[in-house]
Amino acid sequence: MDKKAIEEQVIENYQNDEKMMILIFAQWCVNNGLDPEELYRDAYPGQLKNPALAEALALTVPKNEAEEISDQIVIDVLQLFGNDDLAFVVQAEIAKRSS
Repeated sequence: MDKKAIEEQVIENYQNDEKMMILIFAQWCVNNGLDPEELYRDAYPGQLKNPALAEALALTVPKNEAEEISDQIVIDVLQLFGNDDLAFVVQAEIAKRSS
């Protein structure tokens, strides 16, 4: 593979991983009875609709058909991709549930 092909592959892999992170977040929200778009707006109030989130929502399944996603996994995945504000909002929702 030449340098350009390797760079393109790295970019494609990152984009696919990012889509998986968004899907994990969206499914976690569904599993916990939360609106992922609302949480996203809370974390990033200045941003317009997120098309990647809309794509992920189309791929979510009902809670009774989904695998469990732990609270820590969703926070870790969000932070891994630099979504600290969204991880903070998720943590706040977890704290509400715990109290």
